[in-house]
Amino acid sequence: MHYPFDSRNTLYKSKFGAVASGETLKLRLLLHTDAQVNEAFINLRRDGENTLCIKLTPADWYNGYRAYEYEGSFETGLYFYCFSYTSNYGDFYVTADERNIGHVSNEGHWWQLTCYDKDYTTPDWLKGGLIYQIFPDRFYASGQKKNKVPKDRYLTANWSKQPEWRQNNGLCSLCNDYYGGDLQGICEKLPYIASLGVSCIYLNPIFEAHSNHRYNTADYRKIDPLLGSEKDLKKLCKEAEKLGISIILDGVFSHTGDDSIYFNKQGRYGNGGAYRDEKSPYRSWFKFKSWPDNYHSWWGISTLPETVEEVPDFDEFITGENGVIRYWMKQGVRGWRLDVADELPDSILDNIRKAIKAENQDGFLLGEVWEDASNKISYGLRRRYLLGDQLDSVMNYPFADAIVSYVNGGDGKDFIDKILNVLENYPRQTVNVLMNHLGTHDTARILTKLSTDVYPTNRMAQSARRLTDKERELGIKRLKMAAVIQYTLPGIPSLFYGDEAGVEGYGDPFCRATYPWGRENAQLVEFYKALGQIRRDNEVFKEGEFIPLIRGLGSLAYMREDDNFQLLVAINRWNETDWVTVPFQFDEGEVLFGHRPKGGYLEVDPYGFAIIKVKK
Repeated sequence: MHYPFDSRNTLYKSKFGAVASGETLKLRLLLHTDAQVNEAFINLRRDGENTLCIKLTPADWYNGYRAYEYEGSFETGLYFYCFSYTSNYGDFYVTADERNIGHVSNEGHWWQLTCYDKDYTTPDWLKGGLIYQIFPDRFYASGQKKNKVPKDRYLTANWSKQPEWRQNNGLCSLCNDYYGGDLQGICEKLPYIASLGVSCIYLNPIFEAHSNHRYNTADYRKIDPLLGSEKDLKKLCKEAEKLGISIILDGVFSHTGDDSIYFNKQGRYGNGGAYRDEKSPYRSWFKFKSWPDNYHSWWGISTLPETVEEVPDFDEFITGENGVIRYWMKQGVRGWRLDVADELPDSILDNIRKAIKAENQDGFLLGEVWEDASNKISYGLRRRYLLGDQLDSVMNYPFADAIVSYVNGGDGKDFIDKILNVLENYPRQTVNVLMNHLGTHDTARILTKLSTDVYPTNRMAQSARRLTDKERELGIKRLKMAAVIQYTLPGIPSLFYGDEAGVEGYGDPFCRATYPWGRENAQLVEFYKALGQIRRDNEVFKEGEFIPLIRGLGSLAYMREDDNFQLLVAINRWNETDWVTVPFQFDEGEVLFGHRPKGGYLEVDPYGFAIIKVKK
């Protein structure tokens, strides 16, 4: 039996996934002879334009099915399509069901086709690598003496203390408790980071700002004094490079802090700034409803005044030849992650990319987008992040959600479908450098998410609750399964500091606890080191194909394949042993994790996994 259309099968669509501009693509509709078809059509719409109804060409027969074909090429953009046909029984539509399989119905959705610029490239140095995300204040404190640290910060003496969650607790309040982690501390721990297989460190904001998260930038041209100096950043970049590790920074350009040299509501920076001086050179950077107290702020948070990124002065300040982007890249930084990229206008995204690539053609541009970035609509506009003139990559929340849902009891079919949705919609260049995280500074710790369904709704209750021994034991089993999936899917796994050591915690601020030096779960750390070694040793992770094999209720298996090797990954989320059927060649493969298959059957332990490699 054939479906009318399956966008993930090359029988129907000559190339899986997105296509390059000018690339020829063939689409094939199969309709049974019993349908008594007269004519068939493709209904094709470029986003924002009218639908074209194009007659399909009758072609081959397939076991009682007639093929109707369309062949063409596309300009850069986003397209949507479905099919229709006329018959002796009437007129019908063929649309997509929830798994993108065609069915005769006018109630399904249209297929998406992403067409990216043929000249779109992403950095090769990151492919096959591993990102390590660090919240700088909480990773490691070198003890290096700091200069000009503001006196209105609470410096915590106890490294193991839980982050402060109370908003009104004197000097020691939410976002104002600092632990003293610094750039020199990261530098001292580079050998440990390298032992995990890391090729890129992503640093949460490091510029001067008056909160421990530093997303309220005070001065884009200065390193926060508690983190060190520009000299320390240069040293970190240089020492990391010796170990094959690159540094990328967090760029927060949709807003500044109200306590900044640019806005200066608190008066920390004298009498200047847009809030205090209506003639300030920064006045046009902000949108005042009525100056000075009524202004637009990020999500209504008055301490985060929004910037007007389209203003030429601001754009030049960030993206110009002597702007923020290029200045810090000249110090050794290799790329940027853009905070709330979906809240930045296209004009500045275009110019940020140009600035990065002008400074270093291999520079990396990563955007924070929580949804499918290929068809995202924000502020009423369809975004073009992945068409070739903006982002290299995005934070891959769809993969993270798919992994967590599956490991916590979900369906393997749903998991595979969610993965294929992204792989189908994103350009291959993007897929190869996707940031595949499981946890970040914005989410609960992955161990907590996988250990318990209990999620207190207020910070007081979250502060008091700890995982039980039984919960932690289950969570670690699930975490290992999740990590195996994360490390073997297309893209780049991103490890949030401390996840490899068993750090737990609910959302902000508890997910931002310090790294537990001397109190790590050593067995878990060694497991992550082994995963990192597997990535280093296998080129298939750079650009290898993703091939689903098994998508069961509890078990799943897939391959990664390139011209030289096939790598099998099998997962069993059940609490009892499962046997899965795998290709016979893996009977003689190299077992990296798990058991060896026998006669095409693989035993997978409860909450277990296997990784097996064969040469083609």
